This record gives sequence, C-alpha cells and structure tokens, in this order.
Amino acid sequence: MKQTLLANQFVKFIPDKLSEGVIYISLQYGTAAHKCCCGCGEEVITPLTPTDWTLHMNNNAVTLDPSIGNWSFACRSHYWIHNNKVVWAGEMSQQRIERGREMDRAAKHAYFKAKNHKVDIHSQLPNNTIPPKTKTSGLLNNLWQTIKQFLNL
Repeated sequence: MKQTLLANQFVKFIPDKLSEGVIYISLQYGTAAHKCCCGCGEEVITPLTPTDWTLHMNNNAVTLDPSIGNWSFACRSHYWIHNNKVVWAGEMSQQRIERGREMDRAAKHAYFKAKNHKVDIHSQLPNNTIPPKTKTSGLLNNLWQTIKQFLNL
C-alpha cells in the first residue's frame, strides 16, 4: 500500500528491520532509511551529506532533499518526503534518469575537487604565524563552527 505520511524516528543506529511508514534518522552517522513508500518492501538508504541528501527539520517534521528516485528497484518509484508527507512524482524516462545521474556525478566531482584543493592559510603565513582573530559575535562564530563541523572542514 502506498504511503502518504511517514513518522520520523531519530536513532543512533538504523535498525536491522525497518517498519513500514517510518523514516529512521541517524544524525550521528549521517544516514536516513525507510521502506520504499510504494509498498514494495525495498529498503531505501539515503546518506545525509553535502553531495547526497540533506535533512531539514521543521518542528517535529522532516524533509529530505532532493527527491527519492528508486530507479534500481523494480517499482521505480519516485517521490519527495516533505514535512513527513510523501509527495508522489511522475515517472521519468531512462534518458532523464541517466542525465540526473550524470549531473549527480559531476556535482560530487566538483565538490570533492574543491574540497581537496583548499589551501591551508596557516602554511602560507610567514614563520607559520597564526592570524589575529577577527571580531565576530558569538552567534556568528557558533554558526560558522557548526557549518565547518557539518562540512568536515
């Protein structure tokens, strides 16, 4: 039976057996998992990374972005999870699926290329000195630290 609403459950580890209608989220391990919303019983694993899916929380509801395209499953289901609601999408042609996969590969390549080529500013300073701290509010500093931690900078 097609799902139209998911309950979210935050866990440390994704359970071995997934229940229908529940999306399990492990923030510690950056993973979300649920049974395919079409009812076929397949398990859908969505890595939460800057190049895969992102998780947004609104009160107690979760949104995954981008959509879930189960192209390797027999059901070939396609849907979004938005505020715990399953929003069904139409079928996609194989050509469009391949184009989307190519765009995903290109985006990942660009992301990791940029990440691997970042410059260590400390090594560029004379005598390996550390630049003076700039004056920032505690809130902005905390936000920046959170972003750096999320991106593993």
